[in-house]
Amino acid sequence: MAGAALEFTDANFEADVLASSTPVLVDFWAPWCGPCRAIAPLVEELAREYQGTVKVGKLNVDESPATAQKYGVMSIPTFIVFKGGQEVDRRVGADARSLRAMLEAAK
Repeated sequence: MAGAALEFTDANFEADVLASSTPVLVDFWAPWCGPCRAIAPLVEELAREYQGTVKVGKLNVDESPATAQKYGVMSIPTFIVFKGGQEVDRRVGADARSLRAMLEAAK
């Protein structure tokens, strides 16, 4: 997956998300999920827009089920903001306005 959004996995989640010095927005998604694919361009746009202030990335729940399970992700897309290793905000499904609000609050 090439693009501005980072790719998170079970293997790198702790180092890249929980140990991050900046807030992180994680898009829990799957390739077969229509709404996930529909919002993907917005996730890429936000990754470019907030580069340097908030990390934006995606976690494929099919490839990294342990992390999705750990955070109780039952529906996708689910967006979770982590700050200082803790979950600080969560939305199931989202639009541009609500995702920007999450990112602005996290900065």
